[in-house]
Amino acid sequence: MPPDSGGRSRLTVISALGIVEIFAWGTSFHLLAVLAGPISRDTGWPLTWIVGGFTLGLIVAALASPQVGVKIDRYGGRPVLASAALLFASGHIVLGLAPSLPVYLAGWLLLGLGMACGLYDSAFAALGQLYGARARMAITYLTLWGGFATTVCWPLSGFLVDQLGWRGTCFAYAGLHLVISLPLVLGLIPSAPGRAHRASAPRAMTGSLSPREQRTFLLFAAVLILSGAILSIVAVHLLILLQGHGMLMASAIAAAAVIGPAKVATRVMEIAGRGRHHPLWTLTAASAAIALGLLLLAARVPGVGIWLAIYGGGNGLYSIARSTVPLALFGHEHYAVLNGRLARPAWIAQAFSPSLAAFLLTQAGPDALWRVLFILALTNACLVGALWWIRKA
Repeated sequence: MPPDSGGRSRLTVISALGIVEIFAWGTSFHLLAVLAGPISRDTGWPLTWIVGGFTLGLIVAALASPQVGVKIDRYGGRPVLASAALLFASGHIVLGLAPSLPVYLAGWLLLGLGMACGLYDSAFAALGQLYGARARMAITYLTLWGGFATTVCWPLSGFLVDQLGWRGTCFAYAGLHLVISLPLVLGLIPSAPGRAHRASAPRAMTGSLSPREQRTFLLFAAVLILSGAILSIVAVHLLILLQGHGMLMASAIAAAAVIGPAKVATRVMEIAGRGRHHPLWTLTAASAAIALGLLLLAARVPGVGIWLAIYGGGNGLYSIARSTVPLALFGHEHYAVLNGRLARPAWIAQAFSPSLAAFLLTQAGPDALWRVLFILALTNACLVGALWWIRKA
């Protein structure tokens, strides 16, 4: 890839961001899939409240995401992503030291701010600022890295918990963000060009869209809400759901680990297409694969690893479509601001759905939750069909 902003090649920038995203996702959004059980056993805190910390963090991310989008639009992604590394480190230190549930929840407040500043929405917006209309392929390449978050961090978390306990794991992750993520952002992510035009950028909002674009915006937001609910429920409860199929914890982790490579495989296929198709086709394939994978898992069809791979492939495509669809539909001029506004409803769905799913899990069991996940995925596929209808109307 040729040199770009700051004399650094896109490959250098994307690789640095990719490593940052692996640890950002793996130590926040995917943290409790492995740590929730050890935390509950060690402290005696109710599992609902432990997962509630994650919910609280996502609420904070939802509230902060529009303003984060404005900051990226005005100042670029580098300072926001650097702040994320510091927030992640601080949050993990608070979690590791937490003597009581309120302090534990306070740690998730910091992690929530870190998620708003440091996950895909911010990273994609940063790439949008750096590369403008050419950002689509950069975003796709970045998701190749992010697809390894669970593949790297779930086994790493399991190893660290065995060696250091859950508190030691949190301290290790705090150090990781300070020693690896922060230097990568400060050293290899260029400052965004063209600061002058961003001084007035925050005025962009859905009101500046045409009536048809507003309908498209709202429908796409609904897709993000359902997708966010599905992905967060699976991220938090997948290992418990697989154990409901009679799998041991180690076997469940091994089976779930195929999701990461499946994400990467479908993203490689997307790259091979070289942007020749509209991003709505990517979103359509994503919603169909997620629905199919969840149907087969809910039906307990033998071959769990294959169905998880199908689900993971859809998940991988969704991560691309989630940010390339608005770039194609609304343009790149105020992409960071619109992306931040779209992120809020998705974060809210992700915030509340794991706790609601935990309640359903305890009251009705894993089979009922599998069925609900499939119904949500099927509804989402229908909404994607409606997006096509609006576009062609």
